[in-house]
Amino acid sequence: MKDKITKISLWLMVAMFLLAYPKLFGMYYVNLFVTFMVFAVFSLSFNMLLGFTGLLSFGHAIFFGISGYGTALALRHIEGIPLFPAIGLGVLAAVILAVVLCPVVVRVTGTAFAMVHLAFGQLMYVLALKLRNITGGEDGIGNFPIPNVSLFGLFSFPLKNNPVNFYYFALVILGICTWLMWFFTKTPFGQIQVGIRDNTKRIDYLGFKVPESKSVIYVTSAFFAGVAGSIYGLFHNLVSADGSLNVLVSFTAITATLIGGIGSFFGPIWGTAIFQILEELTIRFTEQVELVTGIIMIIVIMYAPRGFTGFLATLKLKWQLSRAKRRG
Repeated sequence: MKDKITKISLWLMVAMFLLAYPKLFGMYYVNLFVTFMVFAVFSLSFNMLLGFTGLLSFGHAIFFGISGYGTALALRHIEGIPLFPAIGLGVLAAVILAVVLCPVVVRVTGTAFAMVHLAFGQLMYVLALKLRNITGGEDGIGNFPIPNVSLFGLFSFPLKNNPVNFYYFALVILGICTWLMWFFTKTPFGQIQVGIRDNTKRIDYLGFKVPESKSVIYVTSAFFAGVAGSIYGLFHNLVSADGSLNVLVSFTAITATLIGGIGSFFGPIWGTAIFQILEELTIRFTEQVELVTGIIMIIVIMYAPRGFTGFLATLKLKWQLSRAKRRG
């Protein structure tokens, strides 16, 4: 009972802090936190594949990017479309792409799965550059209209040129996505995920159809990556190949997951936070952010393969053992 009260109190404190964040910090840090939320959700969607199902993808940005493009194109070409249907069209594009790729990708694992996605990622990147009449080429799609947030006529508030309103909008949407992904891992299907990762043959022996199960996980992961991509495009009022489909976008999720801890649900969130803090500190002294990130990755892989959450778990275990020895 005491632990439950403590957890509720901590979550209430977190909620109060997030609500007060724009007033406590300046606009620069508000925008920085929105970027953090977007990539935290994107990394969580990637961790559904890698951490919980054992599927490493080098092209997860294809869902992030195509959803951003879908939302931007809907807002530019469909006059009077409300915001949520525009986001829905972008996410639907990501889901359809995932459904199309499923028959191929769910039947391969390991290096083949990773390289197939690298190939698809590069294909989507090149198409975004070449199809200038649709995607805007290297310039991307920018300065598209962003409607006010309106729900059943109960309230309406603007997002464009209003960072505080956009912060609360992103906080609600991405917060719901985070909770849904967490809930997904706690369902019986979430246990099948872990089973596929640890022992595919046993899951097949128990009667679960592995390719079909992978398809559900894959499409679900694409859905949440798509939500993050649409919010990111709205946030910058720009969707471009380099900003949304570049292979470095995919590696951002990989880096955050590895640094935070593979297999831990909150690992990618910690990893994204650490990644952004390192980037902010590094850019003040040098532009070689990728070099510093690479060095950190090497150190993590060599000395903390379980990532930040694994490091915390080790410290907690040592503290409990030392406490038990004192009592004994």
